[in-house]
Amino acid sequence: MAPQLLWIGLGNMGRGMCLNLVQKGSLGKPLLIYNRTQKRCDEFVTQVGSANAKTCTSLQEGVGSSEIIFSCLSSDSAVVEIYESIAKEGDVRGKLFVECSTISPELVDKIAKLMTDHGAEVVSSPVFGPPQMANSGALIFATAGAKSSIDKMRPYIKGVMGRDEISFEDEPHSDAAKLKLIGNAFALNAITQIAESLTLAEKSGISPVMVYKFADIMYGEIYSVYAGRMLSGEYWTRSEPYASAEIAMKDIKYLLGLGQETNMELKNAKTGLGYLKMAMEKSPGDQIDVSAIYGAVRKANGHEFENTP
Repeated sequence: MAPQLLWIGLGNMGRGMCLNLVQKGSLGKPLLIYNRTQKRCDEFVTQVGSANAKTCTSLQEGVGSSEIIFSCLSSDSAVVEIYESIAKEGDVRGKLFVECSTISPELVDKIAKLMTDHGAEVVSSPVFGPPQMANSGALIFATAGAKSSIDKMRPYIKGVMGRDEISFEDEPHSDAAKLKLIGNAFALNAITQIAESLTLAEKSGISPVMVYKFADIMYGEIYSVYAGRMLSGEYWTRSEPYASAEIAMKDIKYLLGLGQETNMELKNAKTGLGYLKMAMEKSPGDQIDVSAIYGAVRKANGHEFENTP
């Protein structure tokens, strides 16, 4: 019999991941969902149908009824609040918790210890890719923890929520978190490079669209996704960011912290951080997308923050 699944956290990433679980996961029963703002759960149930998903009105209700619990939350504090509440108020023995949030490596190990001390299994499983890739089931999963635990959640990765997996079997849970931070450096550097390249193209007299075409042909999805957000003006017109500057700032600080721990200076990350701070002067960090780095680069080089799509 298929295990009962619970999903905690319906942000921009969580919604797409849940949709793919429901559509491709062969769950055999409704996916239980919990979010601090219940409206998002109700909207998701309306979207997929009550035969495919069910809202849990309390965290304890959902955890108590489930065998595999996924979580994808926006901050360290949210993760701590959720897991401390779960450990305090319910019996978690034999349950598997799959933590997909981007949090500090230290917190990953702390949460893993908290839950395993209470008899649960834990897999650290942050994901790579923007919300568009979550929607299309094209994420890359980094997994760490006991192989036997990872094996239990593998049926929901390839062909369901993701296209591939990088696994640290029987390794510390924090290893996946460290890889996630290093992977975020690739994304940050790409966003900064795209923003500078589009601006340079415009200043040198060629159409930024030609840079978009080159990046799409030469380097593929991550470049075309972010370049598209920039050229379309979504970085300053969209009311709800795909990936907020506030969350990106948090992730960069974790990355720089990892560099500091290893006595390594990350100059590219500092450049991206500088542009991100400039972007957040334009609008609150929870309301502006990380691709607004483009606006900051434009402004730093004599153009208006807002482009004309």
